[in-house]
Amino acid sequence: MSSISSVGGYSSYSPYSTITAGGTYTSASQGASELAIQEKTESQVRGLDAGSENLTSAKSALKVEDGALDGITDYLQSIRELSVKAMNGTMSDDDKQYIQDQIEQYKQGIEDIANGTTYNEKQLLNGKTQDMSVATDNNGSEETVSTYNTTLKALGIEDYNVTGDFNVNDIDKALEKVTESRSNAGAQTNGVEHALTYNSHAAMELNGYQMDKEEDNATKALQQLKTQQALNSYQTLLQKKEQENNERQSLMVFA
Repeated sequence: MSSISSVGGYSSYSPYSTITAGGTYTSASQGASELAIQEKTESQVRGLDAGSENLTSAKSALKVEDGALDGITDYLQSIRELSVKAMNGTMSDDDKQYIQDQIEQYKQGIEDIANGTTYNEKQLLNGKTQDMSVATDNNGSEETVSTYNTTLKALGIEDYNVTGDFNVNDIDKALEKVTESRSNAGAQTNGVEHALTYNSHAAMELNGYQMDKEEDNATKALQQLKTQQALNSYQTLLQKKEQENNERQSLMVFA
């Protein structure tokens, strides 16, 4: 008696591979165009995720920068207050020298902040580091983290001294420069936060799209599998009937 031949082998592409992968395509045999779209979507999501990491670092750098500029602003405000006191004509030279000694401490505080404010070993406030561009995705989009120079020399108050002729407007100009830097850093922080929000939403949308596609792929593969199994069963039934017919004909010959 001859045996029924095997049918429905899965040596080549089978819906099983798509179903077991959760609807994710792993080879072009499952659908070349679909695989290309899947890979492009994955690339976009990875680019957005990498961009978000960059933006998070940029946001941290801007936060450090703003905190340092706030400290310099406080020192400048204190220097201005002392300068106004020094404008009192009833003060003695010793009084003015005492005020200047305090001012020198504040000036040193400004210089220390300017030279000591860093992020990831990059100096942010002494003019030694250029503005930094931050990639926000894999499409060439960028945000900028500006750096500034808030040293005493750059602010124009390196030789500021109330024991002699001085102009408090020099402090006002320094304050204006620092305030402008803070305003710019604030605007850049807003831009970074907007880009982070966009990346988060875009990645969520793309992931949702991919999950929908995978669900569709798995459903389609399951339907294909059921169709294939039905065809295999039908083919097996036909082979069995053919075998039975052959056996009956053989018995009739020997009857």
